[in-house]
Amino acid sequence: MPVRYVIDKERRLVISSGWDRVTFAEIKVHQDQLLSDPDFSPEFNQLVDGTAVTALDISIDEAKEIARRKLFSSTSKRAFVGSSPAIYGMLRLTGTYHEMSKESSKVSVFYDLSSALKWLGLEALPEPIKAEAKKPNTAKAEKNDEQIA
Repeated sequence: MPVRYVIDKERRLVISSGWDRVTFAEIKVHQDQLLSDPDFSPEFNQLVDGTAVTALDISIDEAKEIARRKLFSSTSKRAFVGSSPAIYGMLRLTGTYHEMSKESSKVSVFYDLSSALKWLGLEALPEPIKAEAKKPNTAKAEKNDEQIA
């Protein structure tokens, strides 16, 4: 599955990463994994790193459904990053739908990670967290896959 996450409890941050082609079903599974993770708190902030995503295979209606799912609190900040115009645009659309929902968290969309981190009040991610967030196949991802199966 080309979507994974790391929870940095110390910084109260969820780092979600995607790569290659990401589908609606994979995003929903990712959301379900977060909600069932005992380390997750809706009060955390989120960084969605879509810089390695080549395509988002979701429809407009699916973007609305993703955006309307209540995962984070209204005080949470969620930074979405897409470095290509197509990915950035779809993230912006999803962010707009999210902002239109009741009790939405604060969402902003960026072209680069450094601007997103700055908006979240972070200078940079620590190297171990950064490496873990980028690694596609880890024990945590496998554990989460087993929980869904």
